[in-house]
Amino acid sequence: MWNLWQSWTTFSPSFSTVARQGKEGWRYDIEIFSPALVLCMSDQENALPTDPTWPELKLPELLYTDTVKEVHATIENEWDPLLSSACQTAAGRALWKHLIHDPLADLLAGESYLTSLYEKIKKDRVNNAREVSGVILAVRTLWFDSKLEAALNSFTSREAQVVILGAGMDARAYRLSCLKDSDVFEVDFLKVLQVKTTLLQAAMETTNEHQHLKLKSKSLTRVAADIRDIDWHEKLQISGFVPEKNTIWVLEGILYYLSQPQAMQVLKTIAEKCALTSTVLLADFMNKSSTTLSSSIFHFYSDWPDHLLPSLGFSHVKLSQIGDPDAHFGLMHDPQNLFNRLRSLPRSLQNHPDDGTPCCRLYLVQASGSPNQTILP
Repeated sequence: MWNLWQSWTTFSPSFSTVARQGKEGWRYDIEIFSPALVLCMSDQENALPTDPTWPELKLPELLYTDTVKEVHATIENEWDPLLSSACQTAAGRALWKHLIHDPLADLLAGESYLTSLYEKIKKDRVNNAREVSGVILAVRTLWFDSKLEAALNSFTSREAQVVILGAGMDARAYRLSCLKDSDVFEVDFLKVLQVKTTLLQAAMETTNEHQHLKLKSKSLTRVAADIRDIDWHEKLQISGFVPEKNTIWVLEGILYYLSQPQAMQVLKTIAEKCALTSTVLLADFMNKSSTTLSSSIFHFYSDWPDHLLPSLGFSHVKLSQIGDPDAHFGLMHDPQNLFNRLRSLPRSLQNHPDDGTPCCRLYLVQASGSPNQTILP
């Protein structure tokens, strides 16, 4: 099978979506796995290898301590796919460490997710796959990191707030030096934040590489809230968020799991801040065809987020697709990979003209607005 199929994996909050191209055309599968202190993009750009060598998987000893084993056993036994997907994303960042320096990722991922993804990567490399498993997660992470740094640099004052909705096992507050003047807020379910805190505490108590664990951001506040509820913004403010302060909102791999009303409520709440202060939104959007991969899990979509966001109050919107110059990172050279094939087609197409398969697109979108900016017609 692997000598026939080209695969790409998009990591998201609950599972991986795998599209494989073979003699019969494109086939889409949903795979659910069974069961981290970095430099900013300007520090990483000169370190991206063109032909990375994947070392043997070496799991850190910390994963085998009683506390950490107990935490990850609870995740595997009690968490649903949406919650445990936070570990899946961390596994991708850990195993693409030649691009994403995230020493906490292996601890936050856990053994099951690490070994599962590693086996997929090995198979892909043996079979010379056009895209190695996890490459889309790597591109997406690097895009968000680079745009976050650029947004911070765009402010007159580097002092800003960064709000990460659906933060999961995100470790940006510990790994991005460009956050040194920023107050970071991580918003997620209470049980996710509690588990994450326990794992990070275990890291601080060890004598290994994690012993010097410290924040790169000015501050970090974890906010227990469900963004599907209408009171999430109130809880954010109670936790110290200041609506009038320059803010960057990070919505990575989260919007398409919300219903249409829920996602619009979140986007409208953020857009309203443009009237108060300089506001930047970084988010990824699925198009309608992508939701057909699993209609029971994917809900919200936008075929034209660059039209939607200005209608809500953002004055500037830039949309990128995987493989575009700012969403490439040296990983999308093959013109026949899935995303490069899609980029050559009009975005209005829902099905590929060659074989009728869905044109499943992931849009990476940066939007901004401020009180002194007007919305262009």
